[in-house]
Amino acid sequence: MTTQALNTPLFALRPAGAMVAFFATLTKALAFASGAQARFDEIQRLQALSDAELAQRGIARDAIVRQVYRDLLAQ
Repeated sequence: MTTQALNTPLFALRPAGAMVAFFATLTKALAFASGAQARFDEIQRLQALSDAELAQRGIARDAIVRQVYRDLLAQ
């Protein structure tokens, strides 16, 4: 008969790993939400400008969303 001794039981590692994964996912979700809110705010700010002000910036009113998401759309 053989025995196996572990310093740390395997069942003790799983909750810690699950906790790390949970907080990593939560951090990603908060970062995504923060970025989404910033983009929404930028769209609202640009929508509030007049057509002349948008033209000075080189943006057509129907291209505001494309302008705000240009970094994601270029991929």
